[in-house]
Amino acid sequence: MKLIVGLGNPDKEYLNTFHNLGFMAVDKALDSLGLECNKSKCRALICETKIGREKVIFAKPQTYMNLSGESVRELINFYKIPLEDLIVVYDDYDMPKGTLRLRENGSAGTHNGMKNIVKELGSENFARIRVGFRPQQENKIPLLNLVLSGIKAEDKPVFEKALTCASEAIVEFAKGQPFQRIMQKYNGNAN
Repeated sequence: MKLIVGLGNPDKEYLNTFHNLGFMAVDKALDSLGLECNKSKCRALICETKIGREKVIFAKPQTYMNLSGESVRELINFYKIPLEDLIVVYDDYDMPKGTLRLRENGSAGTHNGMKNIVKELGSENFARIRVGFRPQQENKIPLLNLVLSGIKAEDKPVFEKALTCASEAIVEFAKGQPFQRIMQKYNGNAN
């Protein structure tokens, strides 16, 4: 069984913000499969499906970003999913906009949602897909405000490419492809 978690904030006002890139990537993967998160469980919107012979749960925690770990822990415990079958998709300011970085484990960095997940799970040993959004020019906006700001129209094509690559990587993970192979294929620039 696989658990695919996209991070974001639930309210409509956050729909098109950088902090919702995880939600957007999961939604894009679900769209490609003709599915949607329309059930509520463990404080998340979820979609339970089968891909091949594997049961797959897609989840978008509704706890707001900084408490994402509470929902993820509840999902892990409810479905009894080992950490090697978990992947978390989220935004990352520490990477240039439009780039992807896939890792099998590692620290949460500066991301509060990931910090909470690591704390709640008591481990950093789970896969993640990070979608970079750092602007090319130095930014004067405080990070807290930037992550909640809207994606500009001129940047949409860059993020569309990145989200398409992220969604393809998600689907490959859901289909049971080895994560090492997925990393080799999608790490780096999403061009």
